Amino acid sequence: MSAGAATQGGSETGKAPGWWERLKAFYGDVRSEMKKVTRPSFKEVRATTGVVLVTVAFFGLFFFVSDAILSRIMNAVLSYFTR
Repeated sequence: MSAGAATQGGSETGKAPGWWERLKAFYGDVRSEMKKVTRPSFKEVRATTGVVLVTVAFFGLFFFVSDAILSRIMNAVLSYFTR
């Protein structure tokens, strides 16, 4: 077998692997990667949930205030030009 065929996943006959071989290889890769996955602890989930809630509240308030200010500015500009 040539070095090029070995690095490209070719079989010993020199043909490219069929869909079944590629599917088995993909499934094997998925299984090996899933064995490396760990679940977060309840304490970690609680902490990250708190960070998300605080961040969402902060940006919600920020956009509310920004929208109110820009709305007043736009109303003032429009009322100035529509007199």
